[in-house]
Amino acid sequence: MTDHAIELEISGMTCASCAARVEKRLNRLDGVEASVNFATERAHIVAPAGFDPHALIAEVEKTGYGAALPRPVHEHAHHAEPELVSLRRRLVASIVLAVPVILLSMIPALQFPGWEWVALVLATPVVTWAAWPFHQATWINLRHGAVTMDTLISVGVSAAYLWSVYAIVLGGMGHMYLEVAAGVTMFVLAGRYFEVRSKRQAGAALHALLEVGAKDVAVLRSDLLTGTRTEVRMPVEQLRVGDEFVVRPGEKIATDGVVVSGTSAVDASTVTGESVPVEVAPGDGVIGATVNVGGRLVVRATRVGADTQLARMAKLVEEAQSGKAAVQRLADRISAVFVPVVIGIAIVTLVVWLLLGAPAADAFGAAVAVLIIACPCALGLATPIALLVGTGRGAQLGILIRGPEVLESTRAADTVVLDKTGTVTTGRMSLTDVIAAPGVDRAELLRLAGALEDASEHPVARAIARAAGDVLPEPESFQNLPGAGVAGVVDGHAVVVGRRAMLADWALTLDGVLDAEASRLEAEGRTTVVVAWDGAVRGILAVADGVKPTSPAAIAQLRDLGLEPVLLTGDNEAVARRVAAEVGIDRVIAQVLPAGKVAVVRELQAEGRSVAMVGDGVNDAAALAQSDLGLAMGTGTDAAIEASDLTLVRGDLRSAGDAIRLSRSTLRTIRVNLFWAFAYNVAAIPLAALGLLNPMIAGAAMAFSSAFVVGNSLLLRRFRSHADDLVKETR
Repeated sequence: MTDHAIELEISGMTCASCAARVEKRLNRLDGVEASVNFATERAHIVAPAGFDPHALIAEVEKTGYGAALPRPVHEHAHHAEPELVSLRRRLVASIVLAVPVILLSMIPALQFPGWEWVALVLATPVVTWAAWPFHQATWINLRHGAVTMDTLISVGVSAAYLWSVYAIVLGGMGHMYLEVAAGVTMFVLAGRYFEVRSKRQAGAALHALLEVGAKDVAVLRSDLLTGTRTEVRMPVEQLRVGDEFVVRPGEKIATDGVVVSGTSAVDASTVTGESVPVEVAPGDGVIGATVNVGGRLVVRATRVGADTQLARMAKLVEEAQSGKAAVQRLADRISAVFVPVVIGIAIVTLVVWLLLGAPAADAFGAAVAVLIIACPCALGLATPIALLVGTGRGAQLGILIRGPEVLESTRAADTVVLDKTGTVTTGRMSLTDVIAAPGVDRAELLRLAGALEDASEHPVARAIARAAGDVLPEPESFQNLPGAGVAGVVDGHAVVVGRRAMLADWALTLDGVLDAEASRLEAEGRTTVVVAWDGAVRGILAVADGVKPTSPAAIAQLRDLGLEPVLLTGDNEAVARRVAAEVGIDRVIAQVLPAGKVAVVRELQAEGRSVAMVGDGVNDAAALAQSDLGLAMGTGTDAAIEASDLTLVRGDLRSAGDAIRLSRSTLRTIRVNLFWAFAYNVAAIPLAALGLLNPMIAGAAMAFSSAFVVGNSLLLRRFRSHADDLVKETR
């Protein structure tokens, strides 16, 4: 019986230790492996097939938290709104009431007879109503025998408030901490509010991705009686594979498909991040949610609903954001035991100060400061917030990061293995040379050859026909010569187009100059075709799989990142060497069968190299899976994409450099976040225990630590694509 994945939305979590409790509870179930992400408020669970999700929901609820099956991603922004409204209302009220309390308590010149009673009246709504979420969460957790960050806040605020009430009622018997109770509540609410708002901003890229799709579509329906086709406007959800639909200039393409008729330019920036519109013609594939900026297109749907590239992108991004890097698992383990340890330190601090003969007010102040400063919230946010922003920004640029474990692989990679066809080259034959015999017009040579080749479906023939133009004469007769070429009559000429090997069959000879040219072109890895008519050879055409214009710049970028490029191909040595020379690759491994690609990757790994592999075909899937870091071109096959760690949606090799830079930047951000979160707590707790931190200042510092982690992560939104920069420089 195979396992299957279940996603749950978890509500009520307020810190990393909450997530750790839920995760631990779920993992106690037989056959269940759970990972709970505090920032995304999701649990990713692998359970035996047939496992009832409602049993998992019930288990989560036993820990005092809520759980539900996921809603569509586009509903999340609306779901978060009530929480933000509530937090905003409590924050505004606490600011209005707490600021006067702080001023009265800390500025003697403002203190008037009975001021402490005024401060008590102002502080009471703050400590009770505004801080109620902390008290409520503390009570729920205590009922389940657990403590969390809310426990620290609730105990600290309540202790400061009750001590102050005691001091006021007894007529000045000790120092009052009303400013601490009100101020800490205000600062923590502010931190919580901006944290929730920032998490929404961090996930905005994914929400925006899902909102860009078309909402309705004009489908062509045939009338069997009249034979005519009419347009029927319908919601895009009703579109089916095989349906043909119309896309007018300025409209979004409803779903993934193939152009049936019409030519245009398509703006794919919303999906692939590609800033320059791409020209499309009949036979070209198009992606749903891209915009038709040119002529009228008729498109046949090839994928709909959850199978479209847009939906799959969203799913990949969501899965990546729900995962955990190895460094985050360490932070989770620390957070799970952190709160009980802090409460123990606070108690020890109180006892030691009292045993040393310090005033009770000072001992109490130091203990409260320890409780408040030690919030582990920054630890819990360090990784998931950076992942939210990094993967979201990647999706905007057409870079899909499969999971957080990929980030470590990008840092270690030192060798990049590149498949040739479709990765470094276009994957499509194109005409490169036209060599006419003396006295033969070059345009006429291409016109007659193109007219005959236009009737053939062979890739070489299609390349010649495309280069010959759209207006070609219709052959009066046509004959396919299997393995050799084609023959026929065009404009009264008996035309033969094919390999040199067929010349003898047609009693044709190639003169010395043309023969030398053909040999030279073939030595450079090009495929040559002889064109003859009326009994004489008239010229030579050469075709080749052309190098993508962006590939040389991409190879230079990969070298700048410290990666040594290796060209790996099943093609012959001459072709591979020509392509490698054009793009700037020194090491070439040619004539390798698909199974041999895996062996090559293993050999490089045996040399101690960390190998990144970039490919696009079914024959690359095994090598992508074997490599330390697999990058699939989004224009490639599903098998290659499924086997990869990173998907480059736009099919531009320069995106490989962008993907590695973004992954490394995200990992660097996570490490900086974790360093400062750890360093903050390690430095702050001793200072608080020694009485060197006022509890109110401790509350502000705690809120600042979370704000720093979130702010540092949001800097990833500024990440720029080198590919787009190069495009702007050349325009």
